[in-house]
Amino acid sequence: MSEPSPHRHHAIDYVELTVTDLAVAKRFYADAFGWQFNDYGPEYAGIRSPHGDAAPEVGGLRVDSEVRAGGPLVLLYSADLDRSVQAVKEAGGQVVNGPYEFPGGRRFHFTDPSGNELGTWAEQ
Repeated sequence: MSEPSPHRHHAIDYVELTVTDLAVAKRFYADAFGWQFNDYGPEYAGIRSPHGDAAPEVGGLRVDSEVRAGGPLVLLYSADLDRSVQAVKEAGGQVVNGPYEFPGGRRFHFTDPSGNELGTWAEQ
């Protein structure tokens, strides 16, 4: 029997910061706040709490050529990604990216009726 997921369906689960230089960003956040990171290659690092290795990831640093308008990308967790895609569409949102595979699962991005972009991810 597997352990229950620490993630809660449709709750804010993760905040992703876009950075233009991953090494500089990691150094800044480590020095300023004591953040620790899980490295996933040259373009992504998961943010761990400064309270020890056992703490789950709470966000990520993602490399892009520019920082997106509107600030960090807020990610929700879904126990059923395909149903969440359908729910977003039925509620008047627009899927703008995905669903797509990424290390750790699948995700999609959507905009709400005001144009705010959020993401939703699932472990499978």
